[in-house]
Amino acid sequence: MTETQLREQICLLAKSMFDRGLTGGSTGNISARTEDGGLLVSPTGTSFGRLDPARLSRFDAKGQLVGGDQPTKEMPLHTAFYDTRSTAGAVVHLHSCHSVAWSMMPDADEDNFLPPLTPYAIMKLGKVKLLPFFMPGDPAMGEAVRGLAGKRSAVMLANHGPVVAGKDVEAACNAIEELEDTARLAMLMRGYDARALSPEQVQSLVAKFDVEWD
Repeated sequence: MTETQLREQICLLAKSMFDRGLTGGSTGNISARTEDGGLLVSPTGTSFGRLDPARLSRFDAKGQLVGGDQPTKEMPLHTAFYDTRSTAGAVVHLHSCHSVAWSMMPDADEDNFLPPLTPYAIMKLGKVKLLPFFMPGDPAMGEAVRGLAGKRSAVMLANHGPVVAGKDVEAACNAIEELEDTARLAMLMRGYDARALSPEQVQSLVAKFDVEWD
């Protein structure tokens, strides 16, 4: 994929998520690796619904801003994933409603944020780590991700939103949508005696699809 095509894909997928209410206003940020080892990043204060391919922040392979507008203030989150996960080709952060709501529940599992309601979140995300609340833009968020030593492809920032790394921008977007869908199911099922997947079923999925589950 050329850089021009990647720029267009980032903006297309971001607009799709915005149009479906997965992140509103000027919330959320997205980044992707370029072929030369650099990054394309959504600029600060921009809306997913109106990203301009030509104005995406462009970093070179040394991490220097070389073009476009100023990047999102959540760059420490993005660079933490790239630095600790060699397979990361893209990172997406949303302020999606149901996942944020689930992060507020007193019984949300910090080590395994999403309950095992369907196979798909397990297959696409593995275990999602619930991190504590940080002030927006706080570099400590990136340090918290680094503290996971690359063992998680997805984290949930309490009272804030999910962050997911994927092998490419399409995979990262698909995975974060699965995270939001599963959180929505969890909220819908809250208070009911819902039949979740059994531990044996979860382990079968982990083994069959080679899921990271440490």
